[in-house]
Amino acid sequence: MNKQHLNTARMLGVAIIALSLGACATYKDEFASINSRLDQLDTKVQGAAQSAEAANQSAQQANQRLDQIEGRVQQLETARGRQPRG
Repeated sequence: MNKQHLNTARMLGVAIIALSLGACATYKDEFASINSRLDQLDTKVQGAAQSAEAANQSAQQANQRLDQIEGRVQQLETARGRQPRG
């Protein structure tokens, strides 16, 4: 009876190891898929960050130009009016 239990225990041990190794291969594939998706998302996030930075720089340049124009408009508004000829 002890020999039979030992053989059964060995068979169960081999079966458990085989299932574990098979599950590891499945997990490796899933991790590879997840890593690939994360890489794609990282690329998209980097692109979005670059676009946001470019938009921020354009907005700053536009604000500087508006500030220049505003100063000129104020000068024109406060300048003495011309006397009409004639």
